[in-house]
Amino acid sequence: MINPTVTAVVFGVVLLAELPDKTALAGLVLGTRYRASYVFAGVAAAFAVHVVLAVAAGSVLTLLPQQLVHAVTGVLFLGGAAMLLFKKDEGDEEIRKPENQSFWKVSGAGFMLILVAEFGDLTQIMTANLAARYGDPLSVGLGAVLALWAVAGLGIVGGKALMKRVPLKLITRIAALLMLGLGVWSLWEAVTG
Repeated sequence: MINPTVTAVVFGVVLLAELPDKTALAGLVLGTRYRASYVFAGVAAAFAVHVVLAVAAGSVLTLLPQQLVHAVTGVLFLGGAAMLLFKKDEGDEEIRKPENQSFWKVSGAGFMLILVAEFGDLTQIMTANLAARYGDPLSVGLGAVLALWAVAGLGIVGGKALMKRVPLKLITRIAALLMLGLGVWSLWEAVTG
């Protein structure tokens, strides 16, 4: 059974954490060069693979004592918040152009780009933490994959317009504050639990 509250919380946290990441930029670049639906198919498939791996890792963590899980996830959330607050801006990365516009070439390029670029990324680690925290892999997985797909869609279709209206630093700070709050809350539960 999917818990809508857990799904909504995960969606919001992952969406805010992923918006300032390189994924939106990669989607924007690919979306301006190729058919958006082809790009989205590849990117969405790569994100689905990442979420399955993250939720599986987080589900293994639920086998540990609850206080230990809260302490570990709290520290990881605080680390994630620090990474967001103190990371340096990355330069534009060169994206190789597929030889033609076929579905398989374009979606394959999007899939490989995201699969490699996002492996071990902050939101993948965060998704594993959330799966461990809530013990609800389906709700966490659904919220995470929908958030990642939303960011990819925003990047592909309207990334440039979004970045003109909402400063990237503001999005990054909001995501960092949310992660900081989750980290403190998890540590509080570890100490008081």
